[in-house]
Amino acid sequence: MEAGPSLSLKRRYEEVDSGSLFSTPKDSDDDISSSDSADSCDSLNPPSSTPFTPTSILRQHKPSPGGKRVRFDVVTVYYFPRRQGFTSVPSQGGSSLGMARHHSSIRHYTLGEFAREQESSHRHTLHQHLRQEKLNARKMKLTRNGTVECAQADLLTLEDVSDEDLDVDAVEVDDCFFLQPLPTKRRRALLRASGIMRIDAREKAELRAIRLSREECGCDCRLFCDPRHCGCSQAGIKCQ
Repeated sequence: MEAGPSLSLKRRYEEVDSGSLFSTPKDSDDDISSSDSADSCDSLNPPSSTPFTPTSILRQHKPSPGGKRVRFDVVTVYYFPRRQGFTSVPSQGGSSLGMARHHSSIRHYTLGEFAREQESSHRHTLHQHLRQEKLNARKMKLTRNGTVECAQADLLTLEDVSDEDLDVDAVEVDDCFFLQPLPTKRRRALLRASGIMRIDAREKAELRAIRLSREECGCDCRLFCDPRHCGCSQAGIKCQ
């Protein structure tokens, strides 16, 4: 009596298993996932006749240059009157050079004109530099390297050195052009030529104090450091 129901249940399970629309236990997970992904792709991206080729992230082409480009064709130069500086510390003397707060004139150049203007300015500076060196050499020769006083050496000026005495062709203008420090007399002459007849003498004392302060380095500690009186320690740096 028990065999009948068990066979009946078994027969019903086999019928359902063989004719079921659902996947059988023999179907693998890969088949299910591939089927689901295919259905989802088909629903979002309809089939196309041309194959889809993804864009490579390794070879990205640079955008072609468009119409926006930076081009320089004009150089604008602002000229400022010369004034007493109070902004720099020359190696000797006072009366540092500066400029006014507002410009006095403006000039516009093309790139070619500005290059020629710069070359002419550098060449003039080079002439002045070589002329000054020649003058100093003559003075040193007359005074025997500064050991003998010579009235003739004191009378020599830059006008006494002609262009024929300068070997300009042996020097490249761009290779040797650099700003030269000017002596005190030359700076004062430039200021007077700019219309400054009264030079403030306070700057000279200030510059002297600054130069003296730069000669002192470190603290007053001897043999051992006392942090209570050490200037370096009080400033938060290692004892010097």
